[in-house]
Amino acid sequence: MTGEFRYQQLEAWLLQGIMEQRWRQGERLPSIRTLCREHGVSKATVQHALQRLEAQGLVEARPKAGHFVAPQPAAVAQPVARARIEAPRPVTVSDLLLDIMSRSAAFDLLPDLHTGELPPGVVALNRSIGRALRRQDGESFQYYDEPAGDRGLREQLSLHLARRGWRADPERLCVTSGCQNALFLALMACCERGDVVAVESPGFYGVMQLIQQLDLQVVEVPTSNDKGMDIDALEEVLQRWKVRACVVSPAFATPGGTLMPDSARKRLLALAEVHDLAVIEDDIYADTSLGPVPDPLKALDTDNRVILCSSFSKCLSRDLRLGWVSGARWHGRILHLKLVTQLASSRFVQQGVAEFMADGGFAAHLRRQRTELRERRDRLIALLQAWPAGVRASVPQGGLAVWVELPGAVDTLAVYPEALEQGVVITPGPLFSASGQFKNCLRISFAHPWNGARIAALDLLPQLLLQR
Repeated sequence: MTGEFRYQQLEAWLLQGIMEQRWRQGERLPSIRTLCREHGVSKATVQHALQRLEAQGLVEARPKAGHFVAPQPAAVAQPVARARIEAPRPVTVSDLLLDIMSRSAAFDLLPDLHTGELPPGVVALNRSIGRALRRQDGESFQYYDEPAGDRGLREQLSLHLARRGWRADPERLCVTSGCQNALFLALMACCERGDVVAVESPGFYGVMQLIQQLDLQVVEVPTSNDKGMDIDALEEVLQRWKVRACVVSPAFATPGGTLMPDSARKRLLALAEVHDLAVIEDDIYADTSLGPVPDPLKALDTDNRVILCSSFSKCLSRDLRLGWVSGARWHGRILHLKLVTQLASSRFVQQGVAEFMADGGFAAHLRRQRTELRERRDRLIALLQAWPAGVRASVPQGGLAVWVELPGAVDTLAVYPEALEQGVVITPGPLFSASGQFKNCLRISFAHPWNGARIAALDLLPQLLLQR
């Protein structure tokens, strides 16, 4: 292996062993100490080789247990449905979305199940928040927090983002009431009534709600299952219409969990500069990555036009309602808008989360969560394999859901009330489009464990969807 680095040689040896099933799926690889001794290399060399295999989804690290051959999901055909490019239009969000949200069913087929115990990370988080509450001094409850949010939390967020490749200045971060609130502030800061906003299609229905509320117009940009937003299609849109902002999720975009490659990210930013476009980055799913966490798009922003929005809701707790925004050239306006619309965030909650991050609790939680999410994703893909022929599904490397494409004659909107009669709540595809496209698609989440009740609910769906 002349010309190869030592880590590449070790990586090739481990890969060959996996391909030859010297270690089968789920089996433990030799320890780092053993590999160092048997191959005469340093600990750093072994870790580098293992990290490269982990990035390919072939190896997974389990806390205090070692490295294991990662289970591979069964082969499944990928979705091929593609959005149409249509003229900008106002948005009218379906009442069906409100029904789903009122049932707390956005990420669960059986939202009333409420099984299982709190994850260890959430238990530790609650303790940190409790300690922060008990430490409040005598009169702090009489004062508002500063609009930007607790300095300690912003410093921890800065360190967290630096590990992902972007050195965020705490002064350029603003704490918000979740990512939806961050996106709302971002759109308010850079758009005026009647402006056109480009969005992914299929894309996040929460953005559609905000666009409707702010009396903006939307133009849908097709996405692909392997590259996310189609940058060629975006360029066509920008040439045809005056677009003020583009909302995009480069890291594991909902509903299919697509990761945008670096080449597409760079082209997106180049187009944004040419067309004077505000880019609003919805980064909420990045920390659910099943491999190395991708850099934010913001890390490539040299023109100060990417507004980064995120929160803890998808990677830690939906109930926390704590997010952040870095507003680029609009940051001062975002701070003012937060003061006007929200005034301040809860000081002791922010301090508790900051302590949780500083003590390593958040990082430990993410390591455990990624192992669980990979297992749940693979179980869902295996269960979908039992569905009739013609069903396609994404296999995301992050996020919390799979995008399922059914034969063209299926109407998931029509099936919604029938499924509801059986106690099952589905999320139909048209909710992810302002123009009602993707009627034969739906999003299915793997955020919760696949116990007997959820498997039974999933097994019921082909009867409702495919035997009409």
